[in-house]
Amino acid sequence: MTDQNARYREEEFAIFNHLESEVRSYARSCPVVFATARGAQLFARDGTAYLDFLMGCSSLNYGHNPPELKAALTDYIASDGITHGLDLYNEAKESFLRELEETILRPRQLDYVVQFPGPTGANAIEAALKLARKVTGRSNIIAFTNGFHGLSLGALSCTGSRFHRAAAGQLLGAVTRLPYDGYLGSAVDTADYLDHLLSDPSSGVDLPAAVILETVQGEGGLNVAGPEWLRKVAAIVRTHGALLIVDDIQAGIGRTDAFFSFEAAGFRPDIVTMAKSISGYGLPMAVLLIDRLLDVWQPGEHTGTFRGNCHAFVTARAALQHFWRTDSLAACVREKGNLLKSRLDQIAGKYDPSRVSAKGRGMMRGIDLKSGEIASQVVRTAFQRGLVVEAAGPKDEVVKCLPPLVIGEDQLSQGLEILEDAIDSVIGG
Repeated sequence: MTDQNARYREEEFAIFNHLESEVRSYARSCPVVFATARGAQLFARDGTAYLDFLMGCSSLNYGHNPPELKAALTDYIASDGITHGLDLYNEAKESFLRELEETILRPRQLDYVVQFPGPTGANAIEAALKLARKVTGRSNIIAFTNGFHGLSLGALSCTGSRFHRAAAGQLLGAVTRLPYDGYLGSAVDTADYLDHLLSDPSSGVDLPAAVILETVQGEGGLNVAGPEWLRKVAAIVRTHGALLIVDDIQAGIGRTDAFFSFEAAGFRPDIVTMAKSISGYGLPMAVLLIDRLLDVWQPGEHTGTFRGNCHAFVTARAALQHFWRTDSLAACVREKGNLLKSRLDQIAGKYDPSRVSAKGRGMMRGIDLKSGEIASQVVRTAFQRGLVVEAAGPKDEVVKCLPPLVIGEDQLSQGLEILEDAIDSVIGG
């Protein structure tokens, strides 16, 4: 970089460097100022286009500014629709709830009630943990290795990352950590281990209020739980009088093909947490789905000022209406997920499996490079060549691909070619 370019970059980022906290992370590996976005692309201020395989960390499953959702939102704003509604009855929320019941819950025979806990996934996790403890009268929560559930204190207690937990500045208790599916190798069934601990009155593990899990661990490194393991855990949890909470914040809303990531495994959680792509447009919104018999909240017992984001209700309803009234999107995700798997397997197959492997499920996949330093170099190199991706996993060793579900095969292939070239240039082809 020339001195002139360096000065330009310094001036371009001056306000961010001056006023924004050092806590920012994604901006460090994507050092440009973005101005617009459409579909699968982000556009920098200078007009340079980037393919986006980060997608707001799966908050933009339908891409940037999907036209059907944008039209619904602009029409609503133009008609002076309510913006902020607390939990007052309003037409935007009414329309969303009707669409959710008719398009998602009733066809799946899910008798859930809906709670709007606040705008973020962490808000949903906090409410789920609190409700489970209230329902059961127990305090212990069982969470799994490499799980990520948020960074507020209750959610952070269930999060496995030592880096993130250290930032709490206090002890994080009332959670027992157990091994996720495959954590101890394929020869060890960790569901049996869970059952043994809970069945032994002298194991030292208190009976839990709830077991919380992700069917695919996004931030934990794209670890996938098998359907048999999930069904066994669900049965064990029920046997021991606890609740099962599925964190579907990143893996849900079609990311693993069906609307819910647990559908293929054939079990029904007691509580489901959703956020990220539930609004369909990147607007802050979180949802708690609660088994109707477990809805023991007293009025006002768990609130949040921004639990009534009417703009998010409008786009969420439009997303359900446009993308989920038929099975066409799920079918496309299955097809493109298979293509993504095939291409990532092909990339990984060029290298020794001890150095590179592919992992994930649906359109939530990536490349495990076994080294955070190497993965970081790949992320930076891919960005320089026009692709936005992130790293995940215990050591940030997994380059994660989260393309929009509606991406065309040409753009998907283009992004994967950039990723392959970046990996080849960093570790050799």
